[in-house]
Amino acid sequence: MAVALVAAGSTVLASALAGLSSDPAVASSHREAPLIAGDPPVDNTDVYAFVSPDKPDTVTLLANWYPFQEPNGGPNFYPWATDAHYDVNIDNDGDAKADLVYRWTFRTEDRRGKATFLYNNGPVTSLDDENLLFRQSYSLQVFDRYGRSTTLIKSGRVAPSNTGPASMPDYPVLRDQAISDVKGGGKSFAGQADDAFFLDLRVFDLLYGGDLSEVGQDTLAGYNVNTIALQVPKAALALKGDPGRNPVIGIWSDTERKSITLRSPGAQKSAGRDVQVSRLGNPLVNEVVVPAALKDTFNGLKPEQDRKVPALVNRVSDPEVPKLVEAIYGIPAPPGPRADLVEIFLTGITTKLDGPIKADLNSQLNNADVDPRRFAPSEQLRLNTAIAPTAQPNRLGVLAGDLQGYPNGRRLTDDVLDIGVQALEGAAVNGIVEPLAAGDGVNQNDSAFGSSFPYVALPHNTSVNSSSSGGAAAPFGWGNLPIKPALAGLVAVALIGSGVVLYRRQSRGNAAGGPVPVT
Repeated sequence: MAVALVAAGSTVLASALAGLSSDPAVASSHREAPLIAGDPPVDNTDVYAFVSPDKPDTVTLLANWYPFQEPNGGPNFYPWATDAHYDVNIDNDGDAKADLVYRWTFRTEDRRGKATFLYNNGPVTSLDDENLLFRQSYSLQVFDRYGRSTTLIKSGRVAPSNTGPASMPDYPVLRDQAISDVKGGGKSFAGQADDAFFLDLRVFDLLYGGDLSEVGQDTLAGYNVNTIALQVPKAALALKGDPGRNPVIGIWSDTERKSITLRSPGAQKSAGRDVQVSRLGNPLVNEVVVPAALKDTFNGLKPEQDRKVPALVNRVSDPEVPKLVEAIYGIPAPPGPRADLVEIFLTGITTKLDGPIKADLNSQLNNADVDPRRFAPSEQLRLNTAIAPTAQPNRLGVLAGDLQGYPNGRRLTDDVLDIGVQALEGAAVNGIVEPLAAGDGVNQNDSAFGSSFPYVALPHNTSVNSSSSGGAAAPFGWGNLPIKPALAGLVAVALIGSGVVLYRRQSRGNAAGGPVPVT
């Protein structure tokens, strides 16, 4: 049965959705809540879910943590927390409870000891290189809805923080070595990557200066994040293992920490029960939909609890942003209550709830084997895995007639800030709001994405703050000293006499595992 995504009058989308069958064979959360902003290693920033463009029988799930990583932030750089669980959750029957939980748990091997402060003490050419002194690995488990677990990876290797071109001259090799095969089919990756979210965050300065003058700068350009990526067959995620009858899944990520942390000089121990401290599904929800008093609460809620918090549901059906746009730019806010936003954020888009968006796109209610009596509205990112990858993705996703884009899942190239603003202004029902059509002026990522797993761009290895008012300094090194060659010996003596210690490549026989001083 052919359907249209929007009500009569939204001709932009109606024609694009012809033939979609009901039975087919916004920094998202970089500093969204007070408590998690103080614990960046477990702060979940973004979730992506899409049918893999080069392997359309699989789904790729991506989740990022640890925002605003300045590439030069040594000497400790950006490790995964070892006293936390990093989870990606799947709800395939719409009851707002996880039917599958993929869990990454990290371990650290720190070879530095008392010998050095260095992350690496020479060029690193592989994950097994003796010069890589700080290493992490992980186990990957999947839990079913009854809590039964299966170990998919026992000891996956983590791609390290990119400490610079001299230290890691061929970082793509390190990334490739950090991709592990998943038991039962698929791939897993954990490591540092470019932050794939692109936008101008001056949205918080009275919506781009109050006159749209503050646009066009990608605030996150040059920053890195820690990324988990998982690619698995569609059947592994679908209800009853049948993606033909049950193509829609809901996705969210979370982080759990131990409830007690005991610190003493030189030691730290975590204990107590696991507590959820971060949660993310749709982008920008906790930042621009949830009010300040509920932000920490939202990070601790399970999706099944969402509908029991009226203040949260009310902020979806009566959002703040359209009122701000009306006050600043004079564009009338759509009348409430906003049933269109309830579909986008809480139920998925379906005709089975008689909402204003007339389509069967990405609600679990569209799965043939779902019991509608158990369906529960909740905030999740929902993906219809039956929709094939788009040959030429449109950054505005579904609003531009590209059904594989956000809010049907989320691809790396989807411009979720512009999509989100348009959706809040009623575009899913009434079409694009032309006065805001230019958006924030940031339409693509600062780095190109890859064409194969894990798709995210490589991490940056140069400073975000690359400008200098004092002119560029000459690089230091024995081969390009800004002095006459005859003075090189005197400089060397002066440096050694000043206590500068040079290091040579670590000997394999060095039992202490640290760098060996050159004397």
